[in-house]
Amino acid sequence: MYLPFNQMPDHARVWVYQSNRKLNPDEKKYINDVLADFCEKWNTHGALMPTSYDIRFDQVIILSVDESQFGASGCSIDSSVRLLKEIETKFSIDLLNQGKVSYLIDRDSLEVSPLFGIKSKVEEGTLKSDTTILNPVIQKKSDLQNKWLISAKESWLNKYFAN
Repeated sequence: MYLPFNQMPDHARVWVYQSNRKLNPDEKKYINDVLADFCEKWNTHGALMPTSYDIRFDQVIILSVDESQFGASGCSIDSSVRLLKEIETKFSIDLLNQGKVSYLIDRDSLEVSPLFGIKSKVEEGTLKSDTTILNPVIQKKSDLQNKWLISAKESWLNKYFAN
């Protein structure tokens, strides 16, 4: 059962998927349509769950489930991953690979770099200790307010900065 993202409770579970590139308007429209349809039908063992999604920075997909009545089952989570794989294939994007670091280069522009190249981004000064990064391992919708956009020095990347 789809709900607008702003109506999801703060305790709702979230999953964050970062695309390796920005989505163009046609891709974003398609993804909005298929995610709204998917969320309308997303269920666990036949029981509909309050679900939603959001797309941020034209590049980050956030799926959300209110598990207060029914927990998301392994099968229901697998169905969301299958849909994301279909989106990846259709648009030649990388959503499911967790080996990426996303950071803001200004208030509204997101840069996504492969994990293996991140040390060079620090060395060349592109990524600094106060650069805002996306914390992709948040778990609840409320985390989007206070744990999602953090400085690089507050993350595991701190090891790359001189203290």
